[in-house]
Amino acid sequence: MAALYNIVVIVGSLRKEAYTLKIANALSRLAPETLKLDVTTLHDISFFNQDLEAAPPKDWLAFREKLQKSDGVLFVTPEYNRSIPGVLKNAIDVGSRPYGKSSFLGKPIGIVSNSPGVLGGVNAAMNLKQLLPGITGPIMGQPEIYLVGVGDAFDDQGNLVKEPMQKVMKQYIDAYAAFVDQYNK
Repeated sequence: MAALYNIVVIVGSLRKEAYTLKIANALSRLAPETLKLDVTTLHDISFFNQDLEAAPPKDWLAFREKLQKSDGVLFVTPEYNRSIPGVLKNAIDVGSRPYGKSSFLGKPIGIVSNSPGVLGGVNAAMNLKQLLPGITGPIMGQPEIYLVGVGDAFDDQGNLVKEPMQKVMKQYIDAYAAFVDQYNK
């Protein structure tokens, strides 16, 4: 029987109807049985302030514990001003502290970026690839996934209806499952 891996999927957008959240939920439905995706929004994570590290807020501790108990982390992010959203950077700062004790350490990482435009959040994904080494485990290099034109990919219930995008996302989540399995052996 194949192993079951718990994956924290960090949604890098706060908007209620965010394409990023819809993509995370679609990945959860497309994931093979070996992955259990825990779609995690960042609404409840307070701003990082190193002065609070002596007595970290409960929301920081809960987020760090969730990461530590996971078998991997999948970032799903839009692109804001050629980078990642501030809320995602804040979550990375919270999860990677205290210094030398990052909750992301040893976790195989996947990155899914998206945009309603034609570039698919490439800059956001590249920003994460610059930011994460040293505070995470290995980052899956191939295949890469930059979802373009996501504005019409979902129906009114949030179901992924764009078949070519569904196919690409399925290929990606299957490759990520293999990456996680290989890393955890």
